[in-house]
Amino acid sequence: MTTNPHLSPASGPGPTPPSPSPAPGRSPRTRWHLGANAIVACWLALFAAVGSAHHFLPHAFWLLVHVLLLGAVTNAIVIWSGHFAASILRLPEANRGAPAALRLVCLNAGAVGVIGGMYVDRWYVVLAGGSLVAGAVTAHAIWLVRLMRRALPGRFSMTVRYYVAASALLPVGAALGVVMARGNLAGDLSDRLRVAHETVNLLGWVGLTIAGSLITLWPTMLRTRVADGAERAGRRALPLLLAGIGAAVAGTLLGPPPLAIPGVACYTAGLVVAGRPWLRVARTKAPQSFAAWSVAAGCAWLAGSLAFLAGILLTTTSWITVGERVALLTAPLAAGWIAQVLLGSLSFLVPVVLGGGPTAVRAATASLERAWPARLAITNAALLLCVLPVPSMVRVACSALLLVMLLFFLVLLVLTGVRGVRDRRGAATAQAAPVPAPPAPSLAPSVTPSPTLSATPSARPHRVLGGVALGLAIVMLAVAGGAAADVRSLPIVEQASARGADDGGVTPTGRTTAVTVTIRNMRFSPSSVDVPAGDRLVITLHNTGTDTHDLVLETGARTDRIGPGQKDTLDAGVVGRNLDGWCSMAGHRQMGMVFAVRVTGAGTHTGTEAGAHTGTGSAADSSASAHDHGGTSADTAADAFDPMAEPPAGFTARDARLPAAPGGPGPQVIRKTLTVKEVVTEVAPGVRQKLWTFGGTAPGPVLRGRVGDTFEITLVNDGSIGHSIDFHAGALAPNGPNGLNGPMRTIKAGESLTYRFTATRSGIWMYHCSTMPMSLHIANGMFGTVIVDPPGLPAVDREYVLVQSEFYLGAQGGTADAAKVRDQDDDMVAFNGYANQYDHDPLTARTGERVRIWVLAAGPNRSSSFHVVGGQFDTVFREGAYDLRRGGAESGGAQVLGLAPASGGFVELTFPEAGDYPFVTHVMSDAERGAHGSFKVR
Repeated sequence: MTTNPHLSPASGPGPTPPSPSPAPGRSPRTRWHLGANAIVACWLALFAAVGSAHHFLPHAFWLLVHVLLLGAVTNAIVIWSGHFAASILRLPEANRGAPAALRLVCLNAGAVGVIGGMYVDRWYVVLAGGSLVAGAVTAHAIWLVRLMRRALPGRFSMTVRYYVAASALLPVGAALGVVMARGNLAGDLSDRLRVAHETVNLLGWVGLTIAGSLITLWPTMLRTRVADGAERAGRRALPLLLAGIGAAVAGTLLGPPPLAIPGVACYTAGLVVAGRPWLRVARTKAPQSFAAWSVAAGCAWLAGSLAFLAGILLTTTSWITVGERVALLTAPLAAGWIAQVLLGSLSFLVPVVLGGGPTAVRAATASLERAWPARLAITNAALLLCVLPVPSMVRVACSALLLVMLLFFLVLLVLTGVRGVRDRRGAATAQAAPVPAPPAPSLAPSVTPSPTLSATPSARPHRVLGGVALGLAIVMLAVAGGAAADVRSLPIVEQASARGADDGGVTPTGRTTAVTVTIRNMRFSPSSVDVPAGDRLVITLHNTGTDTHDLVLETGARTDRIGPGQKDTLDAGVVGRNLDGWCSMAGHRQMGMVFAVRVTGAGTHTGTEAGAHTGTGSAADSSASAHDHGGTSADTAADAFDPMAEPPAGFTARDARLPAAPGGPGPQVIRKTLTVKEVVTEVAPGVRQKLWTFGGTAPGPVLRGRVGDTFEITLVNDGSIGHSIDFHAGALAPNGPNGLNGPMRTIKAGESLTYRFTATRSGIWMYHCSTMPMSLHIANGMFGTVIVDPPGLPAVDREYVLVQSEFYLGAQGGTADAAKVRDQDDDMVAFNGYANQYDHDPLTARTGERVRIWVLAAGPNRSSSFHVVGGQFDTVFREGAYDLRRGGAESGGAQVLGLAPASGGFVELTFPEAGDYPFVTHVMSDAERGAHGSFKVR
């Protein structure tokens, strides 16, 4: 469920003129706000913790979104909209007490239920949690309506109507989320519901609250008067905003994507109507504080996101594609818009709520706005880089900066609150001093801001510019550090790298030979160019393929890695000798992506004649070769592999037990997120390899279902190169029904896609990365299995799954050797990714128990002939059909399950007596190189 309740607690202001308050003790108002906003701070702290540990958490992206929006932002909306409504309606004490506390308890219990239920895949918990959230917000809406009936008519009561409308929409969004969580949705209904759910919650629940609040809060932040016509503009805008949300949701649920565009346009028009007075105020009094600039930056992110959303709807005809592309808006909306409005509002409101007089408010504001220009620059620059197509390590560095900025704000918030409470306690015995009421914008042109609201001096321009420069410098350092961690993502100064291309013995002609090289189907076209000796060579590389590529010359000159449809230029300098080139992506050179520069003209010679080591003698070539071949050297993992070696004490093998298929009547929807991770792990005692994995293990997670079940798999690429996924269990066009955005397409690092298929036939099916070279990606760990139970599959006592694969070992800690993969020269064979692991930690059974063993030969090149020494199979199921059934008239048995690469099946047997029963592939040379294990039978 994607309950996206959001807001900035700065949602609505409360225009109550400052009035004397009690002596500086902890007033009930202060105690209430400290306690209530501690809830928001706790959710923000949890968000920071999840962000820090997201690589180790399943469903981390979903969890981050909901901790922030359902937890922190929804609490902030309920707390501060109640505060502002009571202030606007001149009933300042109405927003506290047991009913308000009960609403917060129900809201947070519901939020925990939704998040916990989704995390443990218990729909009834999600239903209960969603109902609590909807109930709490509905009760909040009813309370707001009753409050309006009690109060006298007020100039800014329109703000409260925004809050009521927003609160009425959240239960609708929650219901859509609960339906999505239930699953069993046909076709693209899941994507439609998700887009509608996000529209209602983001643009409705959060957007309406923010829009209504800014009518009065924005001028209050700028410490100026409310613009003439602001209330009237808000009154005119609300119907447009509601109509836009309704039209967008109706178009999403009932028609193709372009049908939702009028709704988005209408909503945008409503924002323009409401926002014109805000712009007039800003032109009169420019923002000069963190609070104002943070809110302004958030609104800018919202404007950009709405434009991008309209572009998606206009250019797309499939809701599945819309669902994938709308995911790109999560960071701009959640972090760029909502979080910045939230933090900016808190930084403005907390000092006023703490009170203590103008001096105390000034001190608290200064504390919360410490280094604000740098913080604001870091936040927005880092976020911009996160949403742009930058290398994955740069995105990681920028994400870390965003997390640090959040933690910095939380520390300031806690310190400010503690200091404010301590100061007020210390002054409790002093003479009572006037304490400001909640922020109150001027109610008429003749009213000037109170001394309290004017207490914070504006920052000096040179300090602001200096802080912005410092923030941008920090972001640039982070970008440099992230790029250095993936040096192949850095642009190269080819002129410097190309030293040696002229061989030091050719006279420059002053001419330039310019050529365009196109990448087609894993080949450079043309594959070679002729260059007159002494000419400068400039190559424009155009990638018309479907994967990421580059061009590297042996001198070190190279292009950037470029995606499909992109171009880059390589300046080879003055050329005086023949040069070799290649694509440096893993395995591409071995697949034939090579290039040659041939020099023409009298007196020219090859690099070898000149004493150069063509293709092998430079650092650049050595590096590329090590990358492509897995770093083959004297310190290879193959040299360290000893089939007789023992693992360390306490070794635990991968759990081979097969979990049961999901229960329940009728077809099920099985959802799973597979995150591509690069991990360095042990694959045999003393042998370590850097594997590309689905979910951190090779093989990847086992998926299981029944015929008729729908699998909805989200692939998230957290690796450093492009990857993809191909499910043999699904029957669908690899490149999609329209030839674009197919489910098996390669996605770049940092991207994701959703692969949806219905299991129509039983068997044990392979899934794997299909990015070229496919053999290398599979050999380096990118494979797994989907088990679809045959109808009527009988229960057994024990059920195991074994996936056989071979290893083409590169350097210790390196990737597979691409040349070995090409030549089918494997070093080791294993079951479930670790050689001989079940010899050291055997599988178990008892005499007389019926044991079923599913086996998949993942390859990429080796077959399997599965055999249990001392056992006989009475049931054999292979590639979707029974070869042998127990109890047949023939009283037959089987000794092996023979499997070609990418095929699978299962066998069943009982063990007649206690003892150890080895299992192997009866390709005996493979069994002796790691494809060996044992059953311990008692």
